[in-house]
Amino acid sequence: MDGGPRVPEQRRAGSAATAETGTLRFGVLGPVRAWRGEKALGTGSPQQRALLAALLLREGRTATAAELIDALWGSEPPSQALAAVRTYASRLRKVLGPGVLVSESGGYAVRGLGEGALDMSVAQDLAAEAEKARGAGDLGTARGLLRRALELWDGEPLAGVPGPYAENQRARLEEWRLQLLESRLDMDLEQGGHAEAVSELTALTAAHPLRERLRELLMLALYRSGRQAEALAVYADTRRLLAEELGVDPRPGLSDLQQRILRADPALAEPSAPVPEQAAAPVRPAQLPATVPDFTGRASFVADLSAVLSSASEAEGRVMAVSALAGIGGVGKTTLAVHVAHRARPAFPDGQLYVDLQGAGPRPAEPETVLGSFLRALGTADSAIPDSLEERSALYRSVLDGRRVLVLLDNAKDAAQVRPLLPGTEGCAALVTSRVRMVDLAGAQLVDLDVMSPDEALSLFTKIVGEERVAAEREAALDVVAACGFLPLAIRIAASRLAARRTWTVSVLAAKLADERRRLDELQAGDLAVKATFELGYGQLEPAQARAFRLLGLADGPDISLAAAAAVLDLPPEDTEELLESLVDTSLLESAAPNRYRFHDLVRLYARACAERDEARPSEREAAMSRLLDFYLATAARVYAIERPGDRTVDHLEPTSYRGLEFSSRSQALDWLFAEAQSLLACAQQQQAHGRLRRAVDLLWAAKDLAESGANGKQYESAALALRDAARAAGDTRAEGRARTALSNVHLAAGRYSEADQEARRAMELAVAAADTTPISWASTDRGIIALNRGRYEEAEQLLTMARDGYRSDGNRSGEAGALCNLAQLHQRMNRTHSAIALAEEGVQIYQQLGFNLRLANARYSLGVALTRAGRLSEGLAELSDALSMFANNRQRLWEGTTHFRIAQLHLAAGSPAEAAQHAEQSLAIGFIGGDLIRGSVLNTLGKALHALGQTDRARACWHEALLLLEESQVPEASEVRRLLTPLNTT
Repeated sequence: MDGGPRVPEQRRAGSAATAETGTLRFGVLGPVRAWRGEKALGTGSPQQRALLAALLLREGRTATAAELIDALWGSEPPSQALAAVRTYASRLRKVLGPGVLVSESGGYAVRGLGEGALDMSVAQDLAAEAEKARGAGDLGTARGLLRRALELWDGEPLAGVPGPYAENQRARLEEWRLQLLESRLDMDLEQGGHAEAVSELTALTAAHPLRERLRELLMLALYRSGRQAEALAVYADTRRLLAEELGVDPRPGLSDLQQRILRADPALAEPSAPVPEQAAAPVRPAQLPATVPDFTGRASFVADLSAVLSSASEAEGRVMAVSALAGIGGVGKTTLAVHVAHRARPAFPDGQLYVDLQGAGPRPAEPETVLGSFLRALGTADSAIPDSLEERSALYRSVLDGRRVLVLLDNAKDAAQVRPLLPGTEGCAALVTSRVRMVDLAGAQLVDLDVMSPDEALSLFTKIVGEERVAAEREAALDVVAACGFLPLAIRIAASRLAARRTWTVSVLAAKLADERRRLDELQAGDLAVKATFELGYGQLEPAQARAFRLLGLADGPDISLAAAAAVLDLPPEDTEELLESLVDTSLLESAAPNRYRFHDLVRLYARACAERDEARPSEREAAMSRLLDFYLATAARVYAIERPGDRTVDHLEPTSYRGLEFSSRSQALDWLFAEAQSLLACAQQQQAHGRLRRAVDLLWAAKDLAESGANGKQYESAALALRDAARAAGDTRAEGRARTALSNVHLAAGRYSEADQEARRAMELAVAAADTTPISWASTDRGIIALNRGRYEEAEQLLTMARDGYRSDGNRSGEAGALCNLAQLHQRMNRTHSAIALAEEGVQIYQQLGFNLRLANARYSLGVALTRAGRLSEGLAELSDALSMFANNRQRLWEGTTHFRIAQLHLAAGSPAEAAQHAEQSLAIGFIGGDLIRGSVLNTLGKALHALGQTDRARACWHEALLLLEESQVPEASEVRRLLTPLNTT
């Protein structure tokens, strides 16, 4: 970065450049331009701009007339060169105003420009700041500064400026830009952004094929993306090109990298620096729950755990420390871990992460979900978070590398759940709590936490109740803590009851506990002890509180919103909030976030037991769950209708009795759907009872966006499987048919065509038997798309036409438009390009008539593909670009990636292989609809682009992988790839 030009004289404040009409600014990192304020100034002829450029690039020094003549015309100046220079200078002086272009010693200079007046000067300052930030280890800030510097380039530097001086400076500025770009890309890889960098590096190596540093970065990015064969192919391509063009071998750095890749050097696999983009201040999460002010005892545990944590931040021999606390529920594992974590905070200045893994409940937290929230808390953008558990875990470790962060993993199910969540880097530490001993968690310090000693238990009781009251009745107090089995949670509940009732004595509490002798016996017996402890708090609830506690415990899901809770209780939101906040005060409920609540998993089990035992009318439990289902179905249906005006699917959903939420905007509706995704799908999956099954299945229909976006595909699929099986067991053909259509859609998005076709075929049979027409159109659509991708065009046309006719007969204009777009894709595959374009245009027209529609993006996508096939490339690019923007705005990541693939095909057809390769790489980085089949097609397109760029070996690597995927999918495209590979394999 030291090669950047300096223009110190141009930074003087209070100059003539700050004229009355505005600040004067200049640009040379593109066309030579000038502005006063926001008004562009005329800089004259090319030679006049050349003079201005020469003066701006002189760093405020005076240029003699001879130097300027040489700059403008070189060794062959015109006869009137000096007069021309004087004329140009005079004209510029009038444009720029007095005091800017000055005459001095027979020459000229630009003087007195204000701060940031020249784009080159701003870029140099940003580059210098980036170098300092990088030297200080703040790669996120350095990376952002370089991005800002590079954004100042606006095309070719000194564009259109004649003369030898401009030509030399143009080359120098372009070289500087590439140096900055290489530095930024290097930091991208250091921060784990290898998947995103491949696309950009592919385009850059095509534009600058002999620049070895770019090739080296591309090799490393491909290797870290799991594409070793392509990484090695880049080296082979580079070696061949250098030999042919320059007669030299690759430099040692490139050769060394090839050897390290060949031997799978572990040091190459992981980035060496944190991943997230950082603003001026690094993201430092502080997620620890509040520590209890009356923490008592556990002195030896606190000392031992603190020592282990402190070892992670020692200057010498730093390690990644892991401590795992095990014990029965209510023994105080979380309280101890949080207390120790707060004490250790100074040793972890880069932040603390916390999660409740819900290990004791029926649905423990998925590690990939937890990693997603951790990465966001650490500053990683949603678009940079990969899909798979392995990739998220690797990115998470990379983000934490070089940081000192404490991770508290509370309530873990087992070691398998914990392993992907461990930092794995020096300077970090993890505290784990669980009901089981994690003997298989390698390297962890295992801590078995038992009940409190009598002295510790009494001390805790005293801190809560008060010294005076306990001292007066010490024996009764000992009876109380003994009756609690010395369990911290039980003691805290009992003491809190007494502290809240000033008229009670300790003996009164002891007598009450004595009356509960049977439960006290249970209190000393494993998990039953926890249940008995909760009974103490539950017994003191007011009737309305107790009802709320029981009914809310019936709902699955990680938490519940205030609106959903109001549906469960059949109360206004204001009354519901008052009840829930009172339960939070009793510690029987937690406030997860504003207007969101959650049970500890053991408390939820206890609440359900209370509902079964104490609810006077079992029908009330059924009614509560029915209202919750109605709430989710009605609200999700409203989101569906907002996203798809003219789609009559919502008219065929089961009716609901409980109203859902209203939304004032599309973004608000989408925000609700994605925020409620886990709880909504958990609700659908558990609603398998007779009378609710059909609504549960329809909830999946209404929440279809969750499956197609790729955000919640696994949970959506689990719910669809469970409901399909429940419907089949109940003999409900209507519900089973609809569940199978939902399942077919999930399989189709993932590229599992055989499974999708099987479900869709059966769905159609069931729908016919149940006289339920809507699933027939859905299923025939899925089957038609499958036949289309398998090359069975005649069958595809029959099925897609059936879908179109079904939607038409139902008056479902949105569905009809979707069917027309699918038919358009079929026609373009069959080389019927004219009809393909007409069908797609008809689909676009219908969607436009309906108003904004999520599916308008799909229609523009189909039209763009058809126009591409017809050779109308500029029109096709416009349609695909619009579709890409719409998919991104509607959080349809998989469709966004699919559209990048189609744009890559378009650029390839247009003879722009560099752009094609860049978009293909973006598609691979984001993901796409269609699973391995589409991945094979993307790799085929990428291979063609690389081959056109002369990167033969890398193209061969792409085609080899594509052939494996396409042959497995049994599609005609496999033959094309085989033909492409044949000459390469021969040579």
